[in-house]
Amino acid sequence: MTDMVLLRRLARQSRPYWLHIGALFATSLLASPLALLAPLPLKIAVDSVIGTQPLPGPLEALRPSDATLFNGAVLALAAGLVVLVALLTHLQTLGVTLLSEYTGEKLVLGFRAQLFRHSQRLSVGYHDTRGTADSTYRIMWDAAAIQYVSLDGVIPFVTAAFTLGAMIYVAARIDWQLALVALTISPVLVLLSRAYRRRLRRQASEVKQLESSALAVVQEVLTSLRVVKAFGQEDQEEGRFIVRATEGLWARIRLAVVEGSFSFLVGIVMAMGTSAVLFIGVRHVQSGAMTLGELLLIMGYLAQLYEPLQTIGRKAASMQGHLASAERAFALLDEAPDVPDRPDARPLARAAGAVSFRNVSFGYGPDRTVLDGVSFDVPVGAKVGISGTTGAGKTTLVSLLTRFYDPTDGAILLDGVDLREYRLADLRNQFAIVLQEPVLFSTSIAENIAYARPEASSQEIIEAAKAANAHEFIVSLPQGYDTLVGEHGMRLSGGERQRVALARAFLKDAPILILDEPTSSVDMVTEAAIMQAMERLMVGRTTFMIAHRLSTLDSCDVRLELAHGRLRRIERPALVLAGAQDAPRDDAGMRLAGSLVDG
Repeated sequence: MTDMVLLRRLARQSRPYWLHIGALFATSLLASPLALLAPLPLKIAVDSVIGTQPLPGPLEALRPSDATLFNGAVLALAAGLVVLVALLTHLQTLGVTLLSEYTGEKLVLGFRAQLFRHSQRLSVGYHDTRGTADSTYRIMWDAAAIQYVSLDGVIPFVTAAFTLGAMIYVAARIDWQLALVALTISPVLVLLSRAYRRRLRRQASEVKQLESSALAVVQEVLTSLRVVKAFGQEDQEEGRFIVRATEGLWARIRLAVVEGSFSFLVGIVMAMGTSAVLFIGVRHVQSGAMTLGELLLIMGYLAQLYEPLQTIGRKAASMQGHLASAERAFALLDEAPDVPDRPDARPLARAAGAVSFRNVSFGYGPDRTVLDGVSFDVPVGAKVGISGTTGAGKTTLVSLLTRFYDPTDGAILLDGVDLREYRLADLRNQFAIVLQEPVLFSTSIAENIAYARPEASSQEIIEAAKAANAHEFIVSLPQGYDTLVGEHGMRLSGGERQRVALARAFLKDAPILILDEPTSSVDMVTEAAIMQAMERLMVGRTTFMIAHRLSTLDSCDVRLELAHGRLRRIERPALVLAGAQDAPRDDAGMRLAGSLVDG
């Protein structure tokens, strides 16, 4: 994206806070007249107290006849002006600081919230490919660019331009030749800025990418710390982090070299301009073309004239790093969800639960086909067991059902309607999911159960826990339902976490249930308790249960076996699925077809 495109997008993003930004801009502009007043007391003291020059403008009318009295009054006036200008300057600075902090924090919070909301809408496939650390970095670090560009970049840039104009005008009124000499460095600064801009942006983008890569290592290791410790790989992981972080370190050093060389050249150019003005100004004083006080005033203004020029140059350089961050943030925002809602998507209150797969195929890429032409029908309330070797496509099949992905070919119907016709939020509300590794959040047990339905009452949460055979172990904990489960629920055992996840599914009371290896990592006693709870949970619901242990699927009405992405065999021929490859045959050798029905 070009600078102008990014600036326009940032301006649109900042629109809700334009009044705040306007107030900040107006307060910042007060710096210009205050800067013009700053050298005035020195000129009065030198020309009108030490020298014999008249007071500036209307102040001359206040001159008393007594020279001694006049000198004392003027000196007091000059000293009072120093204090007054300093007071006003500090008040203006305080106002700018408070407005800048409030507006900046609100801008960043709004932008981060928008990025976070959008990142949740992106497909699971996007995060699987890019990694969550990259999105985390863009949300938490790159989003802050909106504050730097909108407030710390554009406003000081424009304010400096106003101050520069005012300084040029006043300097030209005193001695236009000196003002012209002072401005000769401006084209040089513009050329320097243009020459360094692309290089600074490219280097800043590289820094962001490498820092994100280092963050990915930290996140990956800390979320898998038990595995790292179990294999004694702490030193290896530390080395991997150091390699990534060192790459970022050298990238930051290269960026600092570029920024430093730019600042060095800007400083040299300004020093040359100051020396030229000093040389010519002294010649003018010697020739009587201007007074010593006027030269001191010019030199004071020159320092303030070059300060906004330096600010403009510095902001032009630092802006590239922030624009690189803004570009990364907008790139995340521009990612289109792989499973978007259709504009005319239909609402769905509660599904009956009939599911049909119609020649469904899916692949994670052109060369990674996972499901190939899968077709079957499941009536309301049926219990379907799914088995197969690792990688056969079992989890992918139910992920398509919940629209974590969309099929590359074919269609999946719910109650006779293509899943893509429904509102995505309404569709996913029809499913309760219990995974092999239950996902718990770093909150209390009650809050984890209520995640399915946040408005649920305490009594409803307890009833759900009882149905999941979880109430007994929960009340035995010191804080009961208020017990914090720790990160990923690691303060609970595997069986306890699974029963909390089952309680969550009971509380949701969805018409379709997905159980993905729910008992694979628990002992036989715990498995019996979980299976007893699952039997209650499956009553009246269409259920898909994935398991490696075939005994876990004994209670299912029918069992599908997947192999290499195809539906290879159906157990229990009394219940038959249409279109299944290698389906059972009747006594006459005819292929059984039709819906999944009672035999």
